[in-house]
Amino acid sequence: MTPIKKQAASDSAQYCVIAAPFGGLGILTELVDGSLMLSRIEYLPATAALVSPKNQLAKEAEKQFKAYFQNPHHPFDLPLKPSGTNHQKRVWSNIQTIPVGKTKTYGEIASQIKSGPRAVGTACGANPYPLIAPCHRVVSAQGIGGFMKEDAPGLYRQIKLWLLKHEGAL
Repeated sequence: MTPIKKQAASDSAQYCVIAAPFGGLGILTELVDGSLMLSRIEYLPATAALVSPKNQLAKEAEKQFKAYFQNPHHPFDLPLKPSGTNHQKRVWSNIQTIPVGKTKTYGEIASQIKSGPRAVGTACGANPYPLIAPCHRVVSAQGIGGFMKEDAPGLYRQIKLWLLKHEGAL
């Protein structure tokens, strides 16, 4: 992990919004037990107002995300705030083993971790670290599947399609 210096208490929780080819990325950093960690990444529409990163970790996250947008094989090395249930952690860990340009079905992951496809889908929808735990690489047996819970205007589905195309999986 990239070492991040301890931050002042005023930097304990900071939110920024950076531009992404499909819209925006909201990045929340937080001081956890004296260490600055990434606590959430959110996909946002292109209409989201940009907010410059203020702390060292947010600036590093922006740098790594921009590198990924240029090269989908760029690895992420960011400290993540521990999050999720044991089941969610197993799903997210499994998802991180899916290579760039490849996909797995919800059923394949469920079989590997001794779970059910719907439970895998629910864990994907609760993923606080999309891109880092690339839930966009998880598809249904019949097609692309949902993404981050269904949304009426289709923003998340469009982001999933963009990411899969960017990685060469479509």
